[in-house]
Amino acid sequence: MSAPKPVTEADLHAYIDGFLDTEETLRIEQFLSENPDFAAMLADWQNDSAALRAAFADKAVSRPEDTSLVARAGKPIPNNRRRLPAIAASILLTFAAGALAGHFGPRLWTAPQIELSYSEILPQESKNAFLVYASEVRHPVEVFAAEETHLATWLGKRLAIDKLTVPDLKSLGFKLVGGRLLPVDGRAGAMFMYEDGTGQRITVLVGRNADNRNTSFRFASADKLETFYWIDNDLGYAVTGEISRDFLRRIAEECYRQFPS
Repeated sequence: MSAPKPVTEADLHAYIDGFLDTEETLRIEQFLSENPDFAAMLADWQNDSAALRAAFADKAVSRPEDTSLVARAGKPIPNNRRRLPAIAASILLTFAAGALAGHFGPRLWTAPQIELSYSEILPQESKNAFLVYASEVRHPVEVFAAEETHLATWLGKRLAIDKLTVPDLKSLGFKLVGGRLLPVDGRAGAMFMYEDGTGQRITVLVGRNADNRNTSFRFASADKLETFYWIDNDLGYAVTGEISRDFLRRIAEECYRQFPS
């Protein structure tokens, strides 16, 4: 007898979002009935998803092609409850699909590497940029806020954006530190950095990929970092910081209003 088909995190997200057929739905429900800890974790995901949908109901647009973002080649979830807290802490909380945060992945999964979609790469790149640059004291950015016009023109040219907007977040207590050019999925990307009166920093990442597909607004969590991201046509945006999820959502919403659509 062949071994049961493993349940992946992509399967769980697809189950939450109603993308599975009847057979797959029954398979997941059987798994959840045998694993109450995972059932409780899914309930938390559903609560987060419901809150996000309510907050952005007037902006989020569902498209048929969004279902293609659910990669069925996800990595299997180990049936080992001693490792559940680490797994749960590193799962990306998303609307349509999620991927394990890269910081924990090598230690938790043993399945072969799979090709990630841009919607999975974007929050990881944003997290990496934050970890590398947010703690820098003397050189956190290449171009400082005093040259904001030059910064917008330079990065806009590199990303082929006619009028790249540098979001103004002063109403939320964050002033622009500056920005830099950096790779996002092997292509030119832009990062803007902000800080508040206490020195707390956040980053805003912009990337371009001609193969992008529009997505709903999504959250990704890894360690103490929260990332809020979305894809609009061939531009991807991600806001990352060590701040509360509700506050990060407000910042991301303000960026969304100011970035070109």
